[in-house]
Amino acid sequence: MNKATQLRYNMESLCIYQFKTDPVMHSLLHLLRSIEDGEAVLEAQSAFFSTLAPRDTLRRYISKLILTDDNVFSKAAAGDAADRLHPAILDGVKSDLAKLEAIADLTPEDILHAVENKDLREVLGTLPRWENGEALPPLSQNWAEQTEALAAFHKRNGYGLFASYAAFEWRDHALSPISATDPIQLSDLKNYELQRSQVVDNTESFVCGLPANNVLLYGDRGTGKSSTIHAILNAYKEQGLRMIEIPKSAVEELSLIREYLADSPMKFIIYIDDLSFDSQDNAFTELKAALEGGLSACQPNTLIYATSNRRHLIKENFSDREDDVNKNDTRQEQLSLSDRFGLTITFINPDKKDYLDIVEKIAADRGLQVDAQRLDAAAEQWAVRRGGAPASLSIMWRALCAGAKNGKNSFANY
Repeated sequence: MNKATQLRYNMESLCIYQFKTDPVMHSLLHLLRSIEDGEAVLEAQSAFFSTLAPRDTLRRYISKLILTDDNVFSKAAAGDAADRLHPAILDGVKSDLAKLEAIADLTPEDILHAVENKDLREVLGTLPRWENGEALPPLSQNWAEQTEALAAFHKRNGYGLFASYAAFEWRDHALSPISATDPIQLSDLKNYELQRSQVVDNTESFVCGLPANNVLLYGDRGTGKSSTIHAILNAYKEQGLRMIEIPKSAVEELSLIREYLADSPMKFIIYIDDLSFDSQDNAFTELKAALEGGLSACQPNTLIYATSNRRHLIKENFSDREDDVNKNDTRQEQLSLSDRFGLTITFINPDKKDYLDIVEKIAADRGLQVDAQRLDAAAEQWAVRRGGAPASLSIMWRALCAGAKNGKNSFANY
């Protein structure tokens, strides 16, 4: 049996890692099957090269498929439970890894040697060669012996789509990964230490499997509410935390989202930015059930973190009360929504002294060499241009980052 035929059997007998629908692996299987179909092998090898070459080298590509696969082993390993799997499953993992490593070593010469027709071999020899390259760690070599290292990788990085991305948005009833996320770190945020420590402590408890609360961050615009949540993800994504941002319009799908995540061993924060409702908006009923009282409210792997500029999340008009027989009951129901978050944290605009203190700390972090009086004057002018208050401390942080990068001490471009 030639090597190409053996590799075809390997691909067709995979039991844990099912990659046949992947475009590269599908094209490779078609190539291996076409070896005995005469001239079809020419078109099949050209198609395989065209599919693989823009993506990666063969070993690196297959190793990435393994690291980001969603299967019974990777999912259990993400929950630190790989050692509790049935031994037959672990044997299947090792067998598949050995087969996949052999497949990753396939070369154009292997195809050439498997073709008996001399004329076809001559043409195959003129086709472009793909590269095998190096596999991603921990699959450097002897893949079948790396199950423990692979389990540790999944425990640290997750499985499937969650191994490739830390942040997602809920779009069209499905998760859509966010490839470029806000890089802000907790250390970049200045002052508001008490508020941040409450969010950090709550998140720490959550990722450690301890009781934790849904969180509402409310207060003045630009005080770092959203940036705090962005920084929380960056601080804890290496511990298995993932974040799903949903628009207010998708609040009615909270039960669906939680059902989607229910059997995952990872931890998820469902993030709603700038949350508020009109008095006629019934979506608050779904949120209320998710926060308290609904069957999905006790799901241990999800929390809701929301930000708002309003303490009372439902906008209320005097006209809303005119035809209501039980005015007080309705009003209490509407105003109590924010109280259903287990943890409510207030962010208020800093006074002038605190504001300038924040500016000076950020400037020092970014290595800006500037006279303190000039910096304070520029910061005050910058705030005035944005309505007389520090309109957004996160925007200011970016402004100072850009200033440090460009060697400037100005907020002019922001």
